[in-house]
Amino acid sequence: MRIILTALALSLALPMAACSHDASEAEHAATTVVTITMAGKAHRFDVEVARSDAEQKQGLKFRTGLPANGGMLFPFEKPRIASFWMQDTLIPLDMIFIRADGSIDRIAENTIPGSLEPVASGGEVSAVLELAGGTAARLGIDESASVTWTQ
Repeated sequence: MRIILTALALSLALPMAACSHDASEAEHAATTVVTITMAGKAHRFDVEVARSDAEQKQGLKFRTGLPANGGMLFPFEKPRIASFWMQDTLIPLDMIFIRADGSIDRIAENTIPGSLEPVASGGEVSAVLELAGGTAARLGIDESASVTWTQ
């Protein structure tokens, strides 16, 4: 009887634990809309926002994919030279380095998963947008585009 009660208690507790874990992840997954405009054409992305140091350190590590219109935005409190690497990142990414005025400083296309080689901005930037590798080429996005997002 004791074994049956223990099994029953576990069968009830495990789904509840999974629900609370999923709920807390959803609370931490802040999102925003990013728009990249070029030659009068706008591309909209629904992205996660990595605001805290811990969120920025985690980034897109261990992800096995991204939606075509998804990604992650890394906003900085003040403009700075930004440098990223791909350690523990399993998918290629396009990194778009964004200046304070919304212009693009640099696009690093199809960065190499797992690479420890730094991927850096060319100058001071206020944010970095990571999209699925190949997105910039597929949509024809280059450094002449501008980027906006909601805070």
